[in-house]
Amino acid sequence: MGVSLTKGQRVSLDKIAPGLSELFVGLGWDIKATDTGLDFDLDASVFLLGGNEKVISDKHFIFYNNPTSPDPHKSVEHTGDNLTGAGEGDDEVIKINLKNVPADVQKILITVTIHEAQQRQQNFGQVRNSFVRIVNAQTKQEVVRYDLVEDYSIETALIMAELYRKDGEWRLNAVGAGYQGGLQALLDRYS
Repeated sequence: MGVSLTKGQRVSLDKIAPGLSELFVGLGWDIKATDTGLDFDLDASVFLLGGNEKVISDKHFIFYNNPTSPDPHKSVEHTGDNLTGAGEGDDEVIKINLKNVPADVQKILITVTIHEAQQRQQNFGQVRNSFVRIVNAQTKQEVVRYDLVEDYSIETALIMAELYRKDGEWRLNAVGAGYQGGLQALLDRYS
């Protein structure tokens, strides 16, 4: 069992998992019994930010329609879109090879948004058991986990966590920040 974080906590990946280079970020959620009459489609995405806290280019926004980072090693890869969130465990997975992430990427922002939330009248208050976890891709051992416990009753976009460089090492911050306006709100902020 890995380290469990609460909102706002930060950890050094080098300290809790020395030598970790290949990992995957698992994101999961369940839908509450609330029936809106429409399926929930939550989407994980990753923003690769430069030192200015902005996406380096359009190709540095990783999601199901742009599944790999533009660097030659494809250091960040979205493994596919889960349209329902059904089932146990990780609903969407992003693979990251920290050693191959280019030096101009200073922060990796891990987000989840609700597809067509406004049209479907959906928000994260109707979602439960949301989590983000970092797993060592080689050993399959969970390194760190952050379970969201807040009730985001008006938010349609969440920044779950961020991986960032500090003093030559990768660290993780359990962000848990909610936004109205879905994916567009995040694109507006980080583009």
